[in-house]
Amino acid sequence: MRAALATRARCRDDPDPFPRAPRASPRSRLTRDRRSAPARPPRSYDYLFKVVLIGDSGVGKSNLLSRFTRNEFSLESKSTIGVEFATRSLDVDGKTVKAQIWDTAGQERYRAITSAYYRGAVGALLVYDMTKHDSYEDAAKWLKELRDHADANIVIMLVGNKSDLEHLRVVQTSDAAKYAETEGLSFIETSALESTNVESAFQNILTEIYDIVSKKALDDGDDGAAGTIEVKAVGASGVKKTSSKCCN
Repeated sequence: MRAALATRARCRDDPDPFPRAPRASPRSRLTRDRRSAPARPPRSYDYLFKVVLIGDSGVGKSNLLSRFTRNEFSLESKSTIGVEFATRSLDVDGKTVKAQIWDTAGQERYRAITSAYYRGAVGALLVYDMTKHDSYEDAAKWLKELRDHADANIVIMLVGNKSDLEHLRVVQTSDAAKYAETEGLSFIETSALESTNVESAFQNILTEIYDIVSKKALDDGDDGAAGTIEVKAVGASGVKKTSSKCCN
């Protein structure tokens, strides 16, 4: 018994053959991480604009997004679940504009994400299928929702997609252009399948946003009078010009 106790005492007094390094405090670890963190690369763009795609399910929003950002089109494209986004940079007036394009599901069950989806958006493409009149009629509902949740100065373009299906057209270009003019929207008809006017649609809305941002920067300190921005309404076979008011 005495021998066992003596052995335990010696073990407690002997140095640990496998000593452990002292633990660093959370603060010291944080300091070390900050010092070793690599410097952020310089920003590769002058402006970042968030643009949202809205409209009924099946009108071609996802294919417009993929055609513009990756030059891809899928005949087997499935309905978007939740929210997706992609980016692409363009040159506008000598400045690099990075477009962050957001695509969301058109189904009612995803309406709960509305507020977060529109937050920070400066532009919107309101898309309908020119072969489905219901999607055109629903544009009014989407426009109301957009104006209820988005910034009051958001730039909106009405987009009639699937112009490659001219033989199935049920929404006339003149009717859509008149509706767009009444609501103060720009208008264009596109075909994501044939890549018709897709580049122009995004280029036009990003240029309009850039013009507004640039004018606002120049006019800061003025009396806030509304400026007039000339925008284009582009059909499948022609161009029509309209004007829209923009508040500074």
